[in-house]
Amino acid sequence: MTSLSRGRAATIGLLAAGSALAAGHLVAGLGDPRTSPPVVVGGAFIDLVPPGVKEFAVAVFGTADKLALIIGMALVIAALAVAAGLSSRRAVLPGALVIGAFGLVGVVAALTRPEGGVLPSLVAVAVGVGVFALLHRAGRAPVATEIDRRRFLATSGLVVVGAGLAGVGGSALSKGSGVTASREAVAGRLPKVAPPPIPAGADFVAEGTPTFLTTNRDFYRIDTALVVPQLRAETWRLRLHGMVERELDLSFTDLINRRLESRTITLACVSNEVGGNLISTANFVGVPVRDLLLEAGVRPGGQQLLTTSTDGYSAGTPVDVLLEPDRGALLAFEMNGEPLPAKHGFPVRMVVPGLYGYVSATKWLVDAEVTTFDRRAYWQQRGWAQLGPIKTQSRIDRPQRAAQVPAGRVTVAGIAWAQHTGIDAVQVRVDGGPWQFAELATEVGRDTWRMWRAALDLSTGEHVVQCRAIDRTGAPQTEARQGVLPDGATGLHETTFRCA
Repeated sequence: MTSLSRGRAATIGLLAAGSALAAGHLVAGLGDPRTSPPVVVGGAFIDLVPPGVKEFAVAVFGTADKLALIIGMALVIAALAVAAGLSSRRAVLPGALVIGAFGLVGVVAALTRPEGGVLPSLVAVAVGVGVFALLHRAGRAPVATEIDRRRFLATSGLVVVGAGLAGVGGSALSKGSGVTASREAVAGRLPKVAPPPIPAGADFVAEGTPTFLTTNRDFYRIDTALVVPQLRAETWRLRLHGMVERELDLSFTDLINRRLESRTITLACVSNEVGGNLISTANFVGVPVRDLLLEAGVRPGGQQLLTTSTDGYSAGTPVDVLLEPDRGALLAFEMNGEPLPAKHGFPVRMVVPGLYGYVSATKWLVDAEVTTFDRRAYWQQRGWAQLGPIKTQSRIDRPQRAAQVPAGRVTVAGIAWAQHTGIDAVQVRVDGGPWQFAELATEVGRDTWRMWRAALDLSTGEHVVQCRAIDRTGAPQTEARQGVLPDGATGLHETTFRCA
């Protein structure tokens, strides 16, 4: 019996797996792109992974965590495909079973996802097994003649071309969901709401701090969506229900015709390590959540507003916080003067000053239910704290760790935040010495970060500089070091650099 060479067997496995993924992706593009087999498997993995693993990924890869997951999945799939090929050097059945079993993982994953849709995964199984059998038969033919080699290469080439066309077609269909056109149409009819003025001296960019407002392109993104949900404003609706006197059912037009507010807000992720960069500031325009809750009428006993994304993610925000007259929570549809970018929640997301995003900042919002804390939201089911007030923190942006600067007068600069309380002071100390007050930038509001800088006289050699913020109540930030679980990191940020 003819035996496949190792190289040919591995190639057959890889081509079969690639064809399966491309076919599934194409079918998903014809319906719901979120049902593409790699997407549903990746989404299920994100839902099932322990919190510690997720935090490790964010700490190591930051906002590239999803790219890292995609690359990791690709490597695993490639390894399994090679194993399938090598197991079938003599008979087609072992490898076909491996390809089929891996395809069925997509079917099971699809059944666990809110978007459902098992057809793409079923098609992927059929195509993967079929291509594997086809190439195996072609590869097992005697290869003593040039004609036989060419026949195998031609068959493989056709598979590559077919898989490539299917993959490109699926991607084109996914991108053609109309979100770009919807954003463009929305931009022309959004009410003009002037943003709050940003006073001069609000940042110290020349000294190394970020610009006060973060561009939409640079605004951090941490969420559970492996691919960005594609919602159109024309068909979007939000149902506000649960423990309320009157349910509300709102279209996008209903929303933008209500009383609107524009607010400058700093958002922070609970996964932000001490000194991390998962914090950004933008101008948001939207409808006050308090107005909607008052109109609906919260019944006695209503404790949280459980908001749900189109991909099934949920967050529970305390109702008493949302009803505070000066809290400023918004159902936002505009960010920095343009409709929300798709990756930041288009068409509508929630923004709540002073709360970490995991309890407040639901993107791609489609449902809001007033309920009790007995209903546990996405991250509460995974061990995170029920309440998520943002902790007072500060960060050194310059000099960066391991930098070398001239000795003498050295400017140290950074940011501090205590959203919805406000920053009263920032202090720095050198090499464990006494605390010194830094100069603060002009305050924009208590819901935004505040820049600071300090001029220090430093001698030649290595120095360690620490910073700490003091909030408007006079309380300094917590110095005890704690990780991000279960409700945000604490500790002092420091940087070590050398003066030459």
